[in-house]
Amino acid sequence: MSAAVVPPVGARIRQARLGRGMSLRALAREVGVSASLVSQIETGKSQPSVSTLYAITTVLGISVESVFDARASSPMAGVDSPGAVLPALAAFAADPGRRIGPLVGAGERETLELDSGVVWERLGRVPGADVDFLLVTYRPGGSSSGSGGLMRHTGTEYGYLTSGELILTLGFDEYTVRPGDAVSFESTTPHRYRNDGEVPAVGVWFVSGDVQ
Repeated sequence: MSAAVVPPVGARIRQARLGRGMSLRALAREVGVSASLVSQIETGKSQPSVSTLYAITTVLGISVESVFDARASSPMAGVDSPGAVLPALAAFAADPGRRIGPLVGAGERETLELDSGVVWERLGRVPGADVDFLLVTYRPGGSSSGSGGLMRHTGTEYGYLTSGELILTLGFDEYTVRPGDAVSFESTTPHRYRNDGEVPAVGVWFVSGDVQ
């Protein structure tokens, strides 16, 4: 899976945390994880799981979409140097309303390699549209929650599986999602995805109305 750019997720999270005047320990306490894990995420030594990423962005009051946005390095960020911002993103670093598209080539997608065997690839962005538009891959054994717990977040979720197989736990129900199947539900319903198969599960996902 080739990707042109990898967004500095940890630096973006740290920037948002410091902007809110929140300590690392306070963020960890609100999210329900260790301060050590938050520190490793902010410094790029670890990546969050899907559920942890949603929990962090909810506490910080930012959208999941925004963690893809590269920002020019500053003393507040304290992680990347100006030269560390990848050129394809650097041109847009000062423009939070930047559009991605209208055409995004297969080798040009920004990619987030998350914990627990999950990969997000950003398929596009229209400024002012409150939507996460993603190609999502769950590797064999991959799950949206490393701890096995269910997650919930703001928004409405739509997904279409193109290959592989996923198990969706939604509230008290469990569904097997196969190629050609689609799902849609309010993301405030506790849920989790996992891939119990031997091949990657790949699909296109939209999450609208994410937290701002």
